[in-house]
Amino acid sequence: MIPNDYKWYYDWFGEDSTCPADLKKILDTFQPGDELEVYINSPGGVIDVGSEIYTMLRSHAEETKIYITGEACSAASIVAMAAYCEMSPTALLMVHCVSSGASGNHNAMEKAAEILRTADEALCSAYVAKAGISKDEALAMMEKETWLTAQQALDRGMIDKVMFEDATTPDLLVAGPQFTLPTEAQMEKARAMMHQEETSGNSPDVLLLQTKLDFMRLKGELRA
Repeated sequence: MIPNDYKWYYDWFGEDSTCPADLKKILDTFQPGDELEVYINSPGGVIDVGSEIYTMLRSHAEETKIYITGEACSAASIVAMAAYCEMSPTALLMVHCVSSGASGNHNAMEKAAEILRTADEALCSAYVAKAGISKDEALAMMEKETWLTAQQALDRGMIDKVMFEDATTPDLLVAGPQFTLPTEAQMEKARAMMHQEETSGNSPDVLLLQTKLDFMRLKGELRA
């Protein structure tokens, strides 16, 4: 899950990605009575992107059904809490604390730690709202980097049903996958390659291969 401004970069390399603008484009076409199906298989992404997508889906929760088909990790687990959710019996859900690439002196590090703790408290509200657990319980799961099977997620109230099973709805919102946005330098290199293709009509095969290899090593600057 990426910011809107990075979408072109991922599209150009043919990589799967989702940004808030993608969802807004779909919601703008909504008609009364329409149902939205959301399929999640994601290692996560940038936390404010996860929050924005969660908020949009939560605003349409009555018309939305979410299906976790592979994994819903990190910020993607926040999105999974937005509405009715089913999970494949072979899928995984993972929650953990927010992380960042902060650097600087001790003052900067102390400030970064304060921001990260605040972000954890904000994001845990999604788990609290969905599962009906306390904030302390949600934060404890995040602190331990908790991985859940479909049945474990169902038992904790974090999903509503295990797919393909006749389960009932319970009564009741990176160590682990790494996600890193491309650097500005990488994006500039991609822009230059795109310009070269447009002006010459030829693909810079060697440079393209190296850049794609660099891209494959990426896995944001902030991730939930």
